[in-house]
Amino acid sequence: MRPAGIRRTSFGRFRNPRLWLFVAGGIVVALAAGAAVTGLIGLWARWGFVEFKMPSRTDIPVAVVVARDGTVWFTLEASDAVGRLRDGVIQKVGTGRENLEPLGLAVDAEGSAWYTNARARSITRISADGAVTSFPLSTPVARLGRLSVAADGAVWFAEPTSVAVDPQGTVWATLQNANKLARIRPDGEMAVFEVPTPRSGLGDLAVDGRGAIWLLESGANKVARFAGGRFEEFSVPTPNAGLTALAVAPDGAAWFTELRAHKLGRVRDGIITEFTLPRSDARPFGIAVDARNNVWYTDLSGWIGRLAAERARGG
Repeated sequence: MRPAGIRRTSFGRFRNPRLWLFVAGGIVVALAAGAAVTGLIGLWARWGFVEFKMPSRTDIPVAVVVARDGTVWFTLEASDAVGRLRDGVIQKVGTGRENLEPLGLAVDAEGSAWYTNARARSITRISADGAVTSFPLSTPVARLGRLSVAADGAVWFAEPTSVAVDPQGTVWATLQNANKLARIRPDGEMAVFEVPTPRSGLGDLAVDGRGAIWLLESGANKVARFAGGRFEEFSVPTPNAGLTALAVAPDGAAWFTELRAHKLGRVRDGIITEFTLPRSDARPFGIAVDARNNVWYTDLSGWIGRLAAERARGG
C-alpha cells in the first residue's frame, strides 16, 4: 500500500469543518520496542466478564479495536505508547511521541493499527512487527475524531466527530453541530440527512452487515439506525447515560458504552438491553466486537474488559 497523500473533503456551510482521506505513504520515524506486561484478570467470569488491569496506574485506555487475528489494540491518553492485548498479555508499544485525545483507531487488512495523534497533527500506523510510521497533516486541525480504514486500504478520519466506510466504499460521517448524517459515494456525490431529534449531539457511528448505519445521539440519550432513507431512534433506558462509542457485531447487534451509567448497551431487534459492568467505578469509553461476537471495551479507570459472546447474546 503506497499512500499518495492526504486529501480534505469540506462540508461547506456546515460548521463541522472537515473530513479527511488518507491514501497511505511516508517513512518510518520510530521503531517500537514493546515491554510485555501480563494483564490482571478480574473475578467476574461467572457474569461473562473478564477484565485486564493496565500495567501502570497512569495508563488510561481510550479507543479499542480487534484485528482479524484476535489481537486487541487500544490507544492510551497522554502516553507515548499504544497498547496491545494478545494471549492474555498486555504489551505497550512505544511510539516515540505523547498523544492526547487518541479517539481514532482502526486496523487494516494486514493487521497494522492506525490511530490519530491530535497533538502531533498526524495519522500514525503501527505495523505488526512494531514499526511506527507517522504521516503529518498539512494544515492545522482543531480536534481529530474517529478513524476508519476502507476495503481498498484508504484511511478516512474525521474532524472532529466520527466516520465509517461501508464495504462498497461509501463514506458516512456525523456532523454534530449541523445535526446531520453525511454520505459520500465513491464517485464523490455527497448527500446529507437531517436527524429527527433536534440538537441530538451526534457522536460515533458504524455500518452493519446489511449496510444500515448506526449512530449515537449522545445529547438526546438515543441510538439511531438509518436505512432505506429513514431513521429509527431508540431511547436508552438509563437517563443521561453518557453515550461515548458504538460498534456493530457480526450477529447484527449494535453495542455502545454508557460512561456515566457504568454499563454497556445492546440494540437488537429494536430492543435495548443494558449490561452493568462488574465495578461500580467503571467508566466504559471505547467498544469493539470481535469475529466471535465477544464484546471488548476500554475503561478510563485503567482496564480493558471483555464480555463473552455467550453472555452478550443473552441478557
